[in-house]
Amino acid sequence: MVTATALEAELLELAGSVPDPELPVLTLHELGVVRAVRLRDADTAEVDLTPTYTGCPAIEAMSLDIERVLREHGMREVTVRTVLSPAWSTDDISPEGRRKLREFGIAPPRVRGSSGPVPLALGPTRTQAAETEPVHCPHCGAADTELLSRFSSTACKALRRCLSCREPFDHFKEL
Repeated sequence: MVTATALEAELLELAGSVPDPELPVLTLHELGVVRAVRLRDADTAEVDLTPTYTGCPAIEAMSLDIERVLREHGMREVTVRTVLSPAWSTDDISPEGRRKLREFGIAPPRVRGSSGPVPLALGPTRTQAAETEPVHCPHCGAADTELLSRFSSTACKALRRCLSCREPFDHFKEL
C-alpha cells in the first residue's frame, strides 16, 4: 500500500469537500465517492471517483467541480478517473453524511453491516426483502412507514410516507 503525501492528503480533502450536485447537503467525502488522489508531478493530479451507480448523471458535474477546486488550489492539470471497482455501496456514506441526510429530511440507507458483495438469493425480490427492516421517518422517528414509489427525485431514492406523522419523505435506497 502506497502512503499518500501530505499534498495528496490535502488535495483529497479538497476534492472531498465538493458538494454532491444532487444532494448538496452532502460532500463527496461524506457520500464516499472520492477514493484517491495521486500526484503525477508537482502540479498534476489524478483523482479516482466512483459513481453511486453506473450511468449516474451527476458524475460529470462532480468531475468538473473537483477539477475546478483543485485548479484553484494550484494544480495545472487535473484528471478525474471514473473507477467502478470496488463498486460504491451505501455503506460508504459516512456517519456524518447519514446524520445530514436525516436532518435534511431524507431517511438514510440502512447499514448492511457486512463488507463485500451483496449476496444473491432466489426468493423475494430485494425490495421485498429490504422491507423486513423498518425505514424510520426522518421527521418523527417512527418506524411505521410505507413505500409510495420505488423512485423519487433521483433513481437512488425512494418516496415513502410516515403513517404516524403522515409526512412524505425520501429514502436513500441501499445498494
